[in-house]
Amino acid sequence: MCGITGVMYFEDRVPSPSLLKSMTDCIEHRGPDDIGFWSESRIGLGFRRLSIIDLKEGHQPLANEDDTVWIAFNGEIYNYKYLRDTLQAKGHQFKTHSDTEVIVHMYEEYGEDCVKQLRGMFGFVIWDKRKQRLFGARDHFGIKPFYYRKDGSRFLFGSEIKSILAAGVERTIHTESLLNYLTFQYVPEPTTMFEGIFKLPPGHSITVTADGQMNIRQYWDSMLEPQEQSLESCIEQIREKLQDSVVHHMQSDVERGCFLSSGIDSTAIAAHMRRIEPIRTFSVGFEGANNETIIARQTAQALGTEHYEKVITQEDYFATLPKAVWHQDEPVADPSAIALYHVAQLARQHVTVVLSGEGADELFGGYRIYNEPNALAPIERMPYPVKRMLNALARLLPEGVKGRNYLLRGTTPLEQRFLGNAKIFSEDMKAELVRVDREMLRSYKNPVEIAKKFYDKSAHLDPVSRMQYIDMNLWMPGDILMKADKMTMAHSIELRVPFLDVELYEVSRRIPAKHRIAGGTTKYVFRKAMEGIIPDNILNRPKLGFPVPMRDWMKGPQGNVIMEQIAGSGIEDYIRMDTVRNMLSAHRSGQGDYARRIWTVYMFALWHSTYMEELPSPSLAHAQ
Repeated sequence: MCGITGVMYFEDRVPSPSLLKSMTDCIEHRGPDDIGFWSESRIGLGFRRLSIIDLKEGHQPLANEDDTVWIAFNGEIYNYKYLRDTLQAKGHQFKTHSDTEVIVHMYEEYGEDCVKQLRGMFGFVIWDKRKQRLFGARDHFGIKPFYYRKDGSRFLFGSEIKSILAAGVERTIHTESLLNYLTFQYVPEPTTMFEGIFKLPPGHSITVTADGQMNIRQYWDSMLEPQEQSLESCIEQIREKLQDSVVHHMQSDVERGCFLSSGIDSTAIAAHMRRIEPIRTFSVGFEGANNETIIARQTAQALGTEHYEKVITQEDYFATLPKAVWHQDEPVADPSAIALYHVAQLARQHVTVVLSGEGADELFGGYRIYNEPNALAPIERMPYPVKRMLNALARLLPEGVKGRNYLLRGTTPLEQRFLGNAKIFSEDMKAELVRVDREMLRSYKNPVEIAKKFYDKSAHLDPVSRMQYIDMNLWMPGDILMKADKMTMAHSIELRVPFLDVELYEVSRRIPAKHRIAGGTTKYVFRKAMEGIIPDNILNRPKLGFPVPMRDWMKGPQGNVIMEQIAGSGIEDYIRMDTVRNMLSAHRSGQGDYARRIWTVYMFALWHSTYMEELPSPSLAHAQ
């Protein structure tokens, strides 16, 4: 696990060492073990290394035998030993035992199609000296980040936005991204909160030529392909491929452990790891009825792991925010990101690599909202005129009236009601909150239009599969994997996610919806597959995530602190302060639950203070 950065010029110019150093220094947290630079006319690569595999010989940037192909690589390739043997049989000569060098020779052998054979997580660039061309790629699911900016004279890239900003890029808010953030609680691919800086989408590669021509292409799609098959067959395949994935994800030359919550996903990973070797597990929780450390401790005892835990206090949580916001690059209004920061901090005291359960819900249908199509079926089968009438009647009912929300959702097409696992502000709410041109509110590419691309591609699928496909392409890379990467790399720890393995996904994508959601139970087939592998008391526990007690915190003195920080953040040109104050007042008086909406504004405010009001300080990377 590492960090990459660099620049490509569209003219005969050698990048300066000071530029590459500035771009690389600000991501030292991603790789404290080693630093490397390489440059020649038109191209400069920077690299920070966290040593995981081939500790002695894995220095980057790295080249082929005649120095005509250079690479800077962030990630892990789990099938690199197999690929290495295949390449050696074809005559390729290796000078290291690293997975990085395997990619170089894969590119020599297969060109841009090399990415199709890589099993792992990655964000990398390759400079082809002969063709004077830069080739980059991001892994299938978007586990590793890849940011870029192209202007008239150069192409900048990096594992974090900080590196691009360090190259002297003007910092301007992309207003359309702000509007979409307020709904999604993250900025969806491919834009960022910064004007002119973009994310390479998951499963995509990018090519930039010497004259500045840029081409982005999709090499893989997470489209589900349900096929009729027995439950028993699905169970057998899941067990086989998950075990194989965990074995591959445990490859390292350093200590490894596992995050452990009270749920089935991380427990399944820990149980498979424990079958292979003694392991350390790590969990955090909050004081109160939903303290996950209690269940996690019992699970660790049942599995026989060496367990470590931490209860996060309110003071701990808010003291962490400035550091977490700096590391995130963009605002992510998921309160559980801060809990992830703390569990990563705890784990780093003992290990360098951790495995975790991200991705299982998207693969196997684990979110409760995936039950909704079955629940709404009686209404959705009604004739359109009847549904239109019911929708109009429901809108006349006061908020909070029983059945109102059911009628509204049942009479609203799936493509409009489901935009992923978060929908914070509606368009009407945004009109009251933001200070932007009304015409822009009517004409910008809004969340429904962003989701439309994926709904159009999945029109042949059942509703549950379409919802999963939306989450695979929006929620998972934008929220789940973004916070996973940034909050663990903040502590120089490598997070691996065995559920997001291309071979396991080939199994999960073919599972019929009736096996994913059955009898009102989410992730049904996966729960059946884990019988006898994980403790019985975990098999059917409801999903909690990290249950942050934000609603209660905002009703206390912390609510005043949050409002003061929002008001002093400099966002009044974008956000109406009176609307935010009214939300906090209503929340405190019990007129509604506005915690998530206030938190979404708050995270934008803290991000604005950090990235727009003043230069981001690299010293935050070292603060503990």
